Amino acid sequence: MTDALRLSDLDLAALLCSRVCHDIISPAGAIANALELYDDPDMDAETRATALDMVRNSARTATARLKFCRIAFGAAGSAGAHIDLSEAGETAKAFMHDEKAKLDWQAPRENRPKQQVKLILNMLLMAMAGVPRGGLVTVSVEGDAFTVRAKGDRARVPEPMAEVLAGRAALESLDARLVQPYYARILADAAGLELAMAMDGEDVLVTARPRDAAAAPAA
Repeated sequence: MTDALRLSDLDLAALLCSRVCHDIISPAGAIANALELYDDPDMDAETRATALDMVRNSARTATARLKFCRIAFGAAGSAGAHIDLSEAGETAKAFMHDEKAKLDWQAPRENRPKQQVKLILNMLLMAMAGVPRGGLVTVSVEGDAFTVRAKGDRARVPEPMAEVLAGRAALESLDARLVQPYYARILADAAGLELAMAMDGEDVLVTARPRDAAAAPAA
């Protein structure tokens, strides 16, 4: 990044850890609550069966979120590793299983550099933030150009996220939620891509494309 919006390595690591904890705390808490219910000696068999179902569902959600975060934010293998886009797609689908928005993963079955796959998953998170009421999120990969389109009721680009992407947000405003688009921008910069999020008609469109192509005037 060439602007003043630059976190220290320590702050970035801390905020990304906070983001992962934020994603995991809800299903982990649900598991703990369900187990307390199951252990209550006054509970009948039907209630205990319901508690076990809550444990199973919450454990599935926690596992899906951890697998997603491992690729989107973590090392996900050794340095310089490649990741199969189809594997990333299955991970994304599991992650979105309980979300309001549904996923249409149109990326090809091929290996891609790890940082590119991480960027695509982070773009997916950005697009989901644009349709908080739910809708359809479509991921497309064509060469070195990545596109995530979100259709939904009252779709919009969140203003705080737009400020981060434009480099206008104050460092002190970055929290566990806003560190995610900041990190996506770092990934795009490292890949030589231009990251953008804007309205396209009534849809939210998140794009990453080579800088030369992004800067070229429309024909």
